[in-house]
Amino acid sequence: MTVPLPDLFKRVTLAPGGVRINTLVGGNSSGSPVLLLHGYPQTHVIWHHVAPILAEHHTVILTDLRGYGDSGKPPGGSTHDAYAKRTMARDQVLVMRELGYDSFAVIGHDRGARVSHRMALDYPQAVTKLAVLDIIPTRHAFRTADMAFGLGYWHWFFLAQPEPLPEHLIGADPVGWVRGRISAGRRGGQPFDEQAVQEYVRCFRDPAAIHASCEDYRAAAGTDLADDDAAAARGQRVTAPLLALWGEHSFVGSHYGDVLAVWRQYADQVQGRSLPCGHYLAEEVPMETASALLDFLKA
Repeated sequence: MTVPLPDLFKRVTLAPGGVRINTLVGGNSSGSPVLLLHGYPQTHVIWHHVAPILAEHHTVILTDLRGYGDSGKPPGGSTHDAYAKRTMARDQVLVMRELGYDSFAVIGHDRGARVSHRMALDYPQAVTKLAVLDIIPTRHAFRTADMAFGLGYWHWFFLAQPEPLPEHLIGADPVGWVRGRISAGRRGGQPFDEQAVQEYVRCFRDPAAIHASCEDYRAAAGTDLADDDAAAARGQRVTAPLLALWGEHSFVGSHYGDVLAVWRQYADQVQGRSLPCGHYLAEEVPMETASALLDFLKA
């Protein structure tokens, strides 16, 4: 695999829920387990700077979410439930159980953070700590959406359009789409590693990946929002300690003001801060990101 991840991470093939989940495991075998989940339109490779640092102290598990990277890409459906965050969270919990971990910390960026948030609600006994990178809760985003949100997060509404409109348009130039999305989110920090970008492009050339990722966003505007509203109506909150990190120059950092106050509406124990970058913390400011995560994990 020509990507910038060291040999200490070994690939395993797991499909405990019936969908293949591309999984890599490595690090300090005596350290506590940490699951890393990526965002859109990327793969586990986003952690190539951060994972080796965490692996000095922890057993680190990296996966591709269903529909992304080299994981399975089941067809969607009229409800898009195959790509609901509840479904994607279950994938990851089953993978961790298969590896022998009934409880673990989870760190998610972007879509992976939304999966992680749902995981902490659905499996509170499994998630010991939760770190969310550059998001606010999906429910809060939709329920407070305004013109700035529509312009800044326009891709949410584009990707959620009925099939085949977004699939057709993205499929006409998947390379340009991937490079355009990640370059639009970068605001300072170091440039992307070209090997990593090429890996994102390789995976996103697959029409099944394009379709699956659209299903992810369709689910967000339907099933996920309904699940989040139901959780709020029940008074359900994240009980695990939560770390929120976000880019000072990202949309989250520039639009939502007190990000921690937003998360305190959804979680009991919240801490965090901004970092001097845009959306892609783990790639723009990897040392700062790793340091903040290590401090949180050892606290």
